[in-house]
Amino acid sequence: MIQKAWRAAVNYFRSIDGWLALLYVLICGFGLIVVAGVVNSFSPKSSLLLVQAAAMVIGTVAVIVISTFDYHSVARLWKLYLPAVLALVLLTFVIGAQRGSADDRAWILLPGGLSLQPSEFLKLAFILTFALHIYAVGDRINRPLNVLLLCLNGAWPVILIHIQGDDGSALIFFMIFLVMLFCGGLAWPYMAAGLALAGASVPLMWQYVLNADQKQRIEALINPGSDPIGIELQQNRAKISIGSGQIFGRGLFTGDHNYVPEIQNDFIFSFIGEALGFVGCLAVFVLFILLFIRILMIAQRAADPLGRLICVGVFTMLASQLILNLGMNLGVLPVIGVTLPFFSAGGSSVVTVAASIGLVMSVAVHSEKTMFEGVTISLPQRRSRARKNVL
Repeated sequence: MIQKAWRAAVNYFRSIDGWLALLYVLICGFGLIVVAGVVNSFSPKSSLLLVQAAAMVIGTVAVIVISTFDYHSVARLWKLYLPAVLALVLLTFVIGAQRGSADDRAWILLPGGLSLQPSEFLKLAFILTFALHIYAVGDRINRPLNVLLLCLNGAWPVILIHIQGDDGSALIFFMIFLVMLFCGGLAWPYMAAGLALAGASVPLMWQYVLNADQKQRIEALINPGSDPIGIELQQNRAKISIGSGQIFGRGLFTGDHNYVPEIQNDFIFSFIGEALGFVGCLAVFVLFILLFIRILMIAQRAADPLGRLICVGVFTMLASQLILNLGMNLGVLPVIGVTLPFFSAGGSSVVTVAASIGLVMSVAVHSEKTMFEGVTISLPQRRSRARKNVL
């Protein structure tokens, strides 16, 4: 029995993408150490670190489990997971709770002081279902009816999460939609028309979509110093913390750190800058760049467009969160409540990003199998057979 288990483990680790696995472990380990430093400096309770560690364990199990399944099979189960996740999101409109300084009721409280943020899981469900939709349409993507249906598919999660009050996540959904649609083969005239329409709608969004707090944050970026002890206070403190770290930082566990509101979540990068300095910030950036490159390499060698689109969706989710979070911390983008993947404290976020790596790993593992097992099948035939299996 032990020998069989050992043999199965060895075979599994031989089949996975080693570079992706290594980068995942390094980033997770780095993130957990950073959270430990935050707890040491600002939290008398160790529950934050325990929850983060537990979430990483659950996320790692999710990576292993998801990667063992063919991504076609996972996508085909959308009738099970999409309604379940959607029901949880809708439940937040009834029993949703706020967390920290957030003004949206996006969390469901659980026993033991824990909470669940369903919109995080909806990101994965959307990536899978939207990839499947584009894949099913195939070469007919630029027909007007298909473009309309794809836009409706991309619009509903953006609108739903906006109504929930989490505009940071709504923006992430919108970015995933745009990049996946572009990589799916949407013609340039449609993209140009969409961008023109988006530009024309800015005044309407300013007037009817953005709330007063969001307008103030944008105005503060345009006119820095207009409200230094009010709306700009959080970002000002973050910039001071990052700058005070200089080259090598003050150390993770010295306890000599400036407090920034939500330093354990959205502004954990400010703690990294102060504790580890420019070198630590650069290390975070390099790890993410290497992770993104590996995801795109796996997308490039995916056996079919479905695998490529899943990887593109995961890449866009992680990259847009990184850009928005760093922009918030550096004071070049407004504060919109976006976490730093793998680093910000939060069980739902950690499990989601880990599961997304599991999806990419599934594409890597099963694309290799398809390429070696189907060497006598032409690429168009393989794509046709794969699409039939999914649908």
